[in-house]
Amino acid sequence: MQKQNEYENKRGQTLKWGYLFAGAAFIVFSVFLVRIVLLQNTNVEEIRNDYINKNYREATLRAARGNLYASDGSILATTVMEYDIFIDFKTIKDTVYSNNIGPLTDSLSKMFGKPRSYFRAKFDAQRKKQNQYFSLIKGLDFDEYDRLRKFPLFKKGKNKGGFIVDRRYKRELATTEIGAGTIGMDDERGKSGLEAAFSKYLTGTDGTRLEQRVNSSQWKPIDYWKVKEPVDGQDVYSTLDLRIQDIAHTALEKQLIEYNADHGCVVVMEVATGKVRAMVNLRRSEPGIYSDAYNYIMKDATEPGSTFKTVSLLAAMDDGFIDENTTVNVGGGVWNYAGQRITDGHGGGTYEISDVLAKSSNVGSAKLITKYYADKPQVFLDHLKRWKMFDKMDIEIPGITKPFIVTPENKRWNAATLASLAYGYSSRFNLLQMTTFYNGIANKGVMVKPLFIDKIMKDGKVVYSAKPQVIVKKMASEEAIELMTKSLTKAVEKGTAKSIYTPNLKIAGKTGTARFEYWKPGPAKYQASFAGFYPSDNPKYTCFVMINQPDNSKGFYGAKVAAPVFKEIAGKTFLKTPQNIEKEMLVEKKVDLSKMTEPNRKITVNGSMPEIIGMIGKNVIPQLENQGYRVDYKGVGKITGQFPTAGTSIKKNQRIYLTLQK
Repeated sequence: MQKQNEYENKRGQTLKWGYLFAGAAFIVFSVFLVRIVLLQNTNVEEIRNDYINKNYREATLRAARGNLYASDGSILATTVMEYDIFIDFKTIKDTVYSNNIGPLTDSLSKMFGKPRSYFRAKFDAQRKKQNQYFSLIKGLDFDEYDRLRKFPLFKKGKNKGGFIVDRRYKRELATTEIGAGTIGMDDERGKSGLEAAFSKYLTGTDGTRLEQRVNSSQWKPIDYWKVKEPVDGQDVYSTLDLRIQDIAHTALEKQLIEYNADHGCVVVMEVATGKVRAMVNLRRSEPGIYSDAYNYIMKDATEPGSTFKTVSLLAAMDDGFIDENTTVNVGGGVWNYAGQRITDGHGGGTYEISDVLAKSSNVGSAKLITKYYADKPQVFLDHLKRWKMFDKMDIEIPGITKPFIVTPENKRWNAATLASLAYGYSSRFNLLQMTTFYNGIANKGVMVKPLFIDKIMKDGKVVYSAKPQVIVKKMASEEAIELMTKSLTKAVEKGTAKSIYTPNLKIAGKTGTARFEYWKPGPAKYQASFAGFYPSDNPKYTCFVMINQPDNSKGFYGAKVAAPVFKEIAGKTFLKTPQNIEKEMLVEKKVDLSKMTEPNRKITVNGSMPEIIGMIGKNVIPQLENQGYRVDYKGVGKITGQFPTAGTSIKKNQRIYLTLQK
């Protein structure tokens, strides 16, 4: 009986535990079923917000910006890769860490010049925190990154050595001395120059990748999980000719230093196409030091002075009021008109029309224009409208100013205004607009739009090639254009610019000397200029030179200050062969060519790029690389082209581009 009772008790307890287990299982199963039902009826976005968005995020994967080239293929601006290095201490095993931390800190000490104890203390502290995304160093170039990733521990990679690399792009100018203001920028600093003008081509399409949350403030990139691959930008070939740009830069800088001027600029335009081959803007940053930092050519509009006489007199020539037989009596070089005293600086008498330009007569220009247009100034102004002198230029580069001309509708207009317009006052223009006008005369009356782009390439294929764009088909009659060309040629041969006359290169041009801020007290401020084209019998280039605020004690007239710059540019771009130009430029930069002719000699940079053209590439390239320079080259055999050019200052973080024989 007792055994029967014990059996019943055990059986009851067993059933009790069985029921409890079954009940618990039922509850778990019920919860599971309820959870499934809830998940099926829960919005996916809620799940993402609850978990995925809190631990992962999509981050932008930047596309590489395309390269910006000069017309000859020389790189002006390029995108380089920079490397940021991080360490995930959580993934590194204790034995791996202890076996490698000593050699690693030794290597880091040698590379960065800090004691090994500095790195050991920092690493031990971060390992204790189990930091998964410790920032070691940012902004390495490829050579530095390649060296670092081979260090002990780091060479084990991301999963065993905790070595994380984040790559990002940086824009670099290949020409550190020439054209920085012209090349411009398109980044957080702002938009300017060629970079901004062609940004829609240079800018690629960004991709995306996932990043994983490390802590409340850090996110770690997941390199292998790219949601969308980036598409790199296209390569843009500008119209700038680096050789002409260098010539113009050197000539202008030399003259600015000579006259201690505030700033100056040069435009060189190809006559037939309108392609801008050089655009230089230099501003004094300290005594004797000038930098290309602001685009005066486009952003500043100033009174053009006597260079505008070409504009006003061409109107009268086109209307038939003036021909080669026209004369004007300028008296003693002083004329009072409508309460305004107009003076010349070159004597008096009766001038032929060519003499009015050659001697830059304010009186002659004012007398002729008021004689024919005083009663109907709109006829004169209509010429300017037809020549787009009232219009803001339609070009790609941002920031260009709109011209200003006083008209009868303006409250500043009075009886003397037309006379002022005749010799370059009561109006303001940027230099590119004036250059375009002179280029139209050089182009037999066909005015073309200034071009800054030659072609666009993608993956080695030309996707766009620029063509000349005509903006005025016929500026004036053939007779008027021919008469103006002859008059401008005479201005150089016998007139105010005769100091730059050279018998083996015909130049047509006009000097300009404009006083500005003349209403303010204090010393007079002048702007000297020279505009023209060459050779005048078959024009190839148009050039405009402006120098602002030269030292008055040394001179301020356009003939003395600006014209010599024009002459140097014309001579070096047209008369001399490229080899002669290069040698002359190198001599000016104090590079001894005689020591650079042996193909197998030792190459030493010492901060200045040597002449290596003609040497054997396989002998030169290793020497440059051993000195810490990055070399990009194409072809084999002898070196046929180099950038930077010889004599140029060069830093260790710059690339050297070489062209070798095919």
